[in-house]
Amino acid sequence: MEEAFSFRIGDLVLYKNNQLIAFNKPPGLPTQEDKTGDKSLASLAEIYCKGEVNLVHRLDRPASGVVLFARTHSALVDINEQFKQRKVQKTYLAVVGKEPPKPEGTLIHYLEKNAHQNRTIAHVNEVPGSDYAELSYRQISASDNYFLLEIDLHTGRHHQIRAQLAAIGCPIKGDNKYGFKRANRDRSIHLHAWKLSFEHPVTRERVEIVAPVPEEALWKSF
Repeated sequence: MEEAFSFRIGDLVLYKNNQLIAFNKPPGLPTQEDKTGDKSLASLAEIYCKGEVNLVHRLDRPASGVVLFARTHSALVDINEQFKQRKVQKTYLAVVGKEPPKPEGTLIHYLEKNAHQNRTIAHVNEVPGSDYAELSYRQISASDNYFLLEIDLHTGRHHQIRAQLAAIGCPIKGDNKYGFKRANRDRSIHLHAWKLSFEHPVTRERVEIVAPVPEEALWKSF
């Protein structure tokens, strides 16, 4: 069932030029078309740009934040190569209900995707069909009941942050798929793609795109 959103796609634009365009995706809006048939950010982006755009990275439907599209084939090839060479930096914010074991650290797991359940299992040791996954985190704030983590993603795996934080006993607020005790009312999760940094495919200047957090009480409390 399609969710009702009260925004204009132009209001979500964070960055644009002839090669690239980035949006601040609201939680609940799918990045690409999925089996629900709901309207997606990709389809709205093509309407806004009056032409084809190509998604260069994914963001889970219940999460929010920066999503980048390429507007030309050459830009798509260039940014994809930067991802392969780990020249793209992705920084996330996550709200969890349990304090992590250490104030900061690096998590390394082997992730096994269950396509049938659309879920990923984090293993300490490699298992057949698993992919190496690495992220770094640090706790940057806390309230009475929740903790705010800043996360640098070193690999880009399916549900990586969600699965790895759950594996250390710190599932993301609202993420009952990964063990948080209850879902958020709007079915969002408190995971936000905050910053995206890369080289511009033409000028080679470093670009950093920052997405404001959602207009929601807990996010704003931090």
